[in-house]
Amino acid sequence: MISTKRGIRMKYAIMLLAICGMTIFGCKPDADRVVKLTDDLTVKAELIHSEDFTEGIGNWKVEQMPDGSVYHKDGKLEVNDAGGCTVWFAEKLQGPLMIEYDAYVIKEDGEFDRASDLNCFWMATDSNNPDNLFAKSDFRSGSFPNYDSLSLYYVGMGGHDNTKTRFRRYTGNGEKPLLPEHDLSDSVYLIKPNTVKHIRLIAFDDVIQYYRNDTLIYDYRDPNPYTEGHFGLRTVHNHMTLDNFKVYKLAAVAD
Repeated sequence: MISTKRGIRMKYAIMLLAICGMTIFGCKPDADRVVKLTDDLTVKAELIHSEDFTEGIGNWKVEQMPDGSVYHKDGKLEVNDAGGCTVWFAEKLQGPLMIEYDAYVIKEDGEFDRASDLNCFWMATDSNNPDNLFAKSDFRSGSFPNYDSLSLYYVGMGGHDNTKTRFRRYTGNGEKPLLPEHDLSDSVYLIKPNTVKHIRLIAFDDVIQYYRNDTLIYDYRDPNPYTEGHFGLRTVHNHMTLDNFKVYKLAAVAD
C-alpha cells in the first residue's frame, strides 16, 4: 500500500509532468505578448508562426547568384553567399504583424566571411504576379537590381562594406527613395560580427518599424501602407545564420 505522503508526492509529480508536457507541446510562454509601439499604440501580439529550424529549411525558398549556398546546419538556416541571395519565407503573411528573428553574421576565415549586409525585405509583393511572388524567382535569381519591381519595405544593415544602414520603401515601379533621416552611418547602427542580432519588424497599418536588439532604429509612417506580403532575408558576399524566426498577429489594445 502506498503511504499518504508518498501518494501526495506522486500526485504532484504527475501534475508537474503534465505542466511540462503542455509547455513542450505548444503552451508557449511567449505565445501572447503586449508590445508598446508608440506613445498612443499598444498591441497584443499573438504567435502564429514559429520556426527554430530543427526540422530543416523546407519552409524557405532560395534565390541566389552562382557560387553561393543556403543549407541547414546545427539547427539553423545558414547562408554562405558570393554574389547575392534572398531567402524567402514561403508563406505569404497578412498584417498587422510583427516578425522577429535572430541573425548572426560570421567573420572568421571563411571565403565569404564579411561584416556586411545583414539585410531584409518584408511585406513584399509583385504587382505583376499578386498571387505568386515566386513566379519570377528565376529572373531575380538573387541579383539585387532585379528586386526593384517589387513593392516592399527594406533595411540594409551594414551595407557598402559596413559603412551604411538604410531603410527604403520600394514602390513597385522601380522607385525606392532614400530619405536623409533613413541614411545612417554612425558605427552604432552598423554590424558587429560574431554576435547575435535580434531583429524585430513591424507592419501595423501605417506604423512601420525596425528594431535591433530591442532598440528602435526606424519608425516610419506610411500614408499608403503595405498590408500583406512575404519576408525575405537578404544579403550579398556574406556568411550568416538565421534562427528563432517568429511571426505574430497584432491587434490594438484598447485604453
